[in-house]
Amino acid sequence: SGARRPERLHCSVAMASLVPRLLGRRTLQPAVALRSPRDPWMRFHGANPPRPCPLFRPSPGVDGCARAARRWWFLSPVRHGSTAVTLNTDGGFARFSVGDPGPNQNGGQNQPPAKKKMSKKSKVNQLKWYRLKAKKKMKSPNPEVRIRYKLGKAKRKEEWLIEKLRKYEAPRAPELVHDPEILTEEEKFYLKRTGEKKKNYVPVGRRGVFGGVVLNMHLHWKKHETMQVVCKPCRPGQVYEYAEELARLSKGTVIDIKPNNTIIFYRGKNYVQPKVMSPPDTLSKQKALEKYRYEQSLEHTSKFVEQLEQELEDYQKHVALFKKREGAISEQISNEDSAVDDLTTNSDTD
Repeated sequence: SGARRPERLHCSVAMASLVPRLLGRRTLQPAVALRSPRDPWMRFHGANPPRPCPLFRPSPGVDGCARAARRWWFLSPVRHGSTAVTLNTDGGFARFSVGDPGPNQNGGQNQPPAKKKMSKKSKVNQLKWYRLKAKKKMKSPNPEVRIRYKLGKAKRKEEWLIEKLRKYEAPRAPELVHDPEILTEEEKFYLKRTGEKKKNYVPVGRRGVFGGVVLNMHLHWKKHETMQVVCKPCRPGQVYEYAEELARLSKGTVIDIKPNNTIIFYRGKNYVQPKVMSPPDTLSKQKALEKYRYEQSLEHTSKFVEQLEQELEDYQKHVALFKKREGAISEQISNEDSAVDDLTTNSDTD
């Protein structure tokens, strides 16, 4: 009877030998399938049921530990790398499953569905739909729809530019104690005339104040006591902001500010050239140019937003006035009609 085993027995033995290969653990002994003594095949051939062979061959003194280990081994999913092998014995049959347990086996907690990745064609179609929608608003016969669309677009751009400019705000380093030198009126007059006569200068252009400007100032102060800082282009009143910022970064003294946006700086009596002539809390030349472009764009966008808001307000006033006139005309017409009706009724009665 041992030589004529059914196919069911071979399947269970093959699956038992497959477990150590998947798990990478210690090898297991081939398990003999547990058969019921009432199996019809066994009763037909008159053979005794085989004794169940344990999956582990424990030592004689650790029988209880082996049973507990076998129960934990097969009733809980065991992971090897990224693969989970689970043995399910419900219904009297052994079923092996490879992979993560389903939602019912994981405490009934359903994971959120994965976000579907859009194809290139669907993205193009979505962009076309947005452009068509914007085109309809731009060509709308109602002027208020057109103005509101432009206003919303300009406000979104304004918020985006403000968010961009926040990245270019250089953190200020803790200022060291600086004792500015006290100069008399005679010394200031002499230094002013000296600075006007000399031709050494540092330009401050559209980039504004950045590390390169302070570096050039220290290089000029290596051989000259005074120097000029020429600010072009410069908005009205911006030259005073430049003078204050350069005095803080270079530790120099402002002697005079001319009407043609020129600042005369004095290095000081006890001037010592610093080791790092470009302060670390300033922008580079490239980032300063990017900041200037964003600021210029923000300035023009803000003006455009104000213009659109004024247009919308004027249009709403015009619509209100038109409705008021239309109501007055309709009321006047109704009064004239009522007067004509009264005259006709009076003539009929006469």
